[in-house]
Amino acid sequence: MHIRDVFKMPKPVNVTGRTSTITNSFVNSIIPVIEPTEDELEKALEILGLSKEDLRCAYCGEKFTEWDHLRPIVANKRPTGYISEIHNLVPACGKCNQSKGGKYWKDWLKSDAKFSPNKRGIPNLDEKIAHLEAYEKWGNVKPLNLEELVGSELWGQHWDNCQKLHEQMKKAQELAEKIRGVIRARIHKT
Repeated sequence: MHIRDVFKMPKPVNVTGRTSTITNSFVNSIIPVIEPTEDELEKALEILGLSKEDLRCAYCGEKFTEWDHLRPIVANKRPTGYISEIHNLVPACGKCNQSKGGKYWKDWLKSDAKFSPNKRGIPNLDEKIAHLEAYEKWGNVKPLNLEELVGSELWGQHWDNCQKLHEQMKKAQELAEKIRGVIRARIHKT
């Protein structure tokens, strides 16, 4: 083994590399979060075939670590109209939640995406799919037209703020590159 095989330089961080995080923050900041009742939680677990005594990921059956949005709340850098409420949340493990991202749950679950239940060879996928399909029908969830609910003026102001922040991040990145160049040039002179 060569010495360079065990060494990797950290990659420089770019300010603009965080624009999707900022956009997601702009979406998540306006999405309502509605606490479920105990009865709703009981019903959710019943439909999913899960137990509160040993709660598992609805997608793969591993120990749950978080609740995932079954239907994504962000697509194409805008809200989908789905919100954070029990009819749109399922217990998930970190592997599944990260791997699924904003994809449609059934397409992802059957895909060969890294860490998808299909790719990991999780047994009883048809049973899990049947539970998730029943869950998806529960509550008859439809996306909301958020812009219509708040009005075009407020909606436009919110997304203008997001765009302005992205533009400011681009300027900050340009300045950071100049500063990095000056520092690099100065340390190589000495």
